[in-house]
Amino acid sequence: MPSDCSTTSGRTARNTALAPTGPPPARLVLLFAVACGSAVANVYFAQPLLVTLGERFSLGSGLLGTLVTVTQAGYAAGLFLLVPLGDLADRRRLITLQLGLLAAALLAVALAPATAVLLAALALVGVLAVVAQTMVAAAAHIAAPAYRGRVVGAVTSGVITGILLARTVAGILADLAGWRSVYLLSAAVTATLAVLLRRALPAGPPPAARLPYRRLLASTVALFARDRLLRVRGALALLVFAAFSTLWSSVVQPLSSPPWSLSHTAIGAFGLAGAAGALAAGIAGRWNDRGLAQRTTGTALVLLALSWLPLAFTRQSLWALAAGTVLLDFAVQAVHVTNQTLVHAVRPDAGSRIIGGYMIFYSAGSALGATGSSLAYAAAGWPGVSALGAAFSCAALLLWATTRTP
Repeated sequence: MPSDCSTTSGRTARNTALAPTGPPPARLVLLFAVACGSAVANVYFAQPLLVTLGERFSLGSGLLGTLVTVTQAGYAAGLFLLVPLGDLADRRRLITLQLGLLAAALLAVALAPATAVLLAALALVGVLAVVAQTMVAAAAHIAAPAYRGRVVGAVTSGVITGILLARTVAGILADLAGWRSVYLLSAAVTATLAVLLRRALPAGPPPAARLPYRRLLASTVALFARDRLLRVRGALALLVFAAFSTLWSSVVQPLSSPPWSLSHTAIGAFGLAGAAGALAAGIAGRWNDRGLAQRTTGTALVLLALSWLPLAFTRQSLWALAAGTVLLDFAVQAVHVTNQTLVHAVRPDAGSRIIGGYMIFYSAGSALGATGSSLAYAAAGWPGVSALGAAFSCAALLLWATTRTP
């Protein structure tokens, strides 16, 4: 009978032989990017619609953030419960099944007759939208280390584009056909992508993990408990996305009220001002492949803190809002791509668990920003929101400065 050592050696040899030596096919990366963008967009569709949803379901201004928070809470649960399955199950089956269930959840949102049903369906959308992170981990897994940064950057560019277009598309559709049409269209697109990915993804054996599901979840916690880099990058994600969510979960309120009184379409169009975020993902990916992760992080966090200077003048100038949005989205996505590349490299064989665990911090920060900004706006208006966003941003910069390594 072979020893445990020889078995491990044999498994290592097989993994080495199967290790990727180059980037995945460009068409597969593109499909991953489109599918990731579509999946994550569902988490952000509600943001330009908050005032309308509040009126339809009788929610006060202090409760509007709840619509974002329940989605982010669901997202956090999915990150912990579903994304680690990428290290245990056949990724093609897992990805296509989640997309199919996500399409059904989106249909439930579109048909929601009451507040309780809407909140439950939005939470379920959040749980299933984590398929985007399963795809990010899958893309990183099939790329050789020398190409991993640019592949993660390319797929993350799709995620960012989805976030940006989510607001714009939601605004246009809401003005043309009502808010329910946003979720009906997304359900149809999601179902189509499930079919396309089922055909495009190669069938293969499950990844390396052979742990029971309970131990798989416990190992996710253990990975972060043992590794300082994972904890630091997770904390940075929490603070950075708290700042991101502080802006995007509350900016609809000053824009929809005097002196601006903008339509859904106009409010959603401001998402396009953050298109620099997609550019940042590609740049950050290439810089990471060149070993410039710390420089990228520091520069981006300085820009994030500075972005709140023009954002503070949103009520006086839409140009100030646009300028601040460009800075904020560029900075957030540069840090995000850097974080994902670094944490995946800690244990590539546990990539799904690590990406899932890291994204829990992201989701917690997004929920914190959504809830905090709603309360800040109700208590102190836009100056309160700006102060909160600046505080999150400066805290992230301070954390990086006190924990950075060469």
